[in-house]
Amino acid sequence: MYRFFIEENQINGDTLYVDGGNAHHILHVLRMREGEDIEAADENGYVHTCRINWIGKEDLRAQVLFSEKGDAELPNELTLYMGLPKFEKMEMIIQKAVELGVHDVVPVVTRRTVVKLDEKKAGTKLNRWNTIAEAAAKQSKRTVIPEVRKVMTFKEALTEAKDLDLVLIPYEKAEGMAATKAVLADIQPGQRIGIFIGPEGGFEENEVEAAIEAGAKSLTLGPRILRCETAALTILSILMFQLTQD
Repeated sequence: MYRFFIEENQINGDTLYVDGGNAHHILHVLRMREGEDIEAADENGYVHTCRINWIGKEDLRAQVLFSEKGDAELPNELTLYMGLPKFEKMEMIIQKAVELGVHDVVPVVTRRTVVKLDEKKAGTKLNRWNTIAEAAAKQSKRTVIPEVRKVMTFKEALTEAKDLDLVLIPYEKAEGMAATKAVLADIQPGQRIGIFIGPEGGFEENEVEAAIEAGAKSLTLGPRILRCETAALTILSILMFQLTQD
């Protein structure tokens, strides 16, 4: 069943009203008709199963059959501070990070970032990245749409991350898998967690040192050198498994 994101005020009693981009997608892309069912997730985390019962030229109405609290979200907010890689990699990372439960993604410019973004290009990319995040949220049955936020410098990202409960920075020179497992096992529900991943070529050593001085915990993901996209999805997969509750 296809899922769409709505605002709570689109439901009046047992009637859902849909127009704009969602209506266009339902009517002209999916070519859905009266009698077919859709899922509508609102900003409060509720998922409404609805049956289309009226179709206009560019809008539709559906009967709310039942509503329930969604259970697709992790008990922790995960912010991925992603060292900006080449654009095709960034798109894949965003898509998979949303599927794995991330709360938001922050592209970060580090010393080894090779991608150059002027203001115009950054705005265009940000719009596309958020479109990818929304599509991934629909596909993976999320109840919220994770946001891809404006590009930050590494220093700006470290400053922001000081307000989080826990900051993790996987690093190829870190050692001690037992210590890594202990850090992850100690995470408590509700904690806000930041994850820093370097771009192609990784972080410079003094960047890792600056992160640790700011309170981040350096982790190892094992003895192999991982590409930036692999490292991001590995730590998010581990956290998803660790934090998912029955």
